Amino acid sequence: MTTDTYTGGLDGAVIAVAGAGGPAGRAVLHRLARSGAHVVAADADPQRLADAVDGARYEAGGSDVTGEVVDLFDLDSARAWAERIEKDHGRVDGLVHLVGGWRGSASFPETELSDWDTLEKLLVRTAQHTSLAFHDGLLRSPGGRYVLISASGASAPTAGNAAYGAAKAAAEAWTLAMGDSFRKLAPGDGPVAAAVILVVKALVHDEMRAQRPNAKFAGFTDVRDLAEAVADVWNASPEEVNGTRQWLTPRP
Repeated sequence: MTTDTYTGGLDGAVIAVAGAGGPAGRAVLHRLARSGAHVVAADADPQRLADAVDGARYEAGGSDVTGEVVDLFDLDSARAWAERIEKDHGRVDGLVHLVGGWRGSASFPETELSDWDTLEKLLVRTAQHTSLAFHDGLLRSPGGRYVLISASGASAPTAGNAAYGAAKAAAEAWTLAMGDSFRKLAPGDGPVAAAVILVVKALVHDEMRAQRPNAKFAGFTDVRDLAEAVADVWNASPEEVNGTRQWLTPRP
């Protein structure tokens, strides 16, 4: 049980990270743990999750990082996860949504609608489930934040990325609606919680650079820079960031 007094910011915050097993998840876990947060990670892959949690604990000097395999395709599972976090820690102060995936085609007419079926589950349904599961808990926190990682393709979809761009746009719209809920349910003049979208073109990490040493990755965001941007969401007031898109790449 987390018993420390929490008034906002990252130090002492209880933050859940969905989709924590990938390179971006590992970078975010490290950054949050180094700032003194109690981090609760979730992923569908047990081994990736275990590796990410162990790495974060090591990098952050034994910080409080735990992991749990959660089926985010199921709303009841997402709600049960959120409830366990509040029961174990007394509150929940953030949810960082990193669940991702990509499908594309060579041209618009060659788009496979099965790609939409896959991406709708990965990118839209999981965001719906985490936002609904954590909404009330984040409102109860003095520093509640919901952070969605999106892509510039939501605003400027290309012919071969129709399903991907549409799914990202839907997840963004859903998150902005959550931000409007935070605003309308605020007890005073402004929101006490915030829903924020961080927009990248694509992400890059050290393994990608090693595999493609001559690639320039123009406009890509390094996962460590993404992690810094996630942390910065807690450095701003809810009024500043609620219902906003924060661009980490040039706007199209």
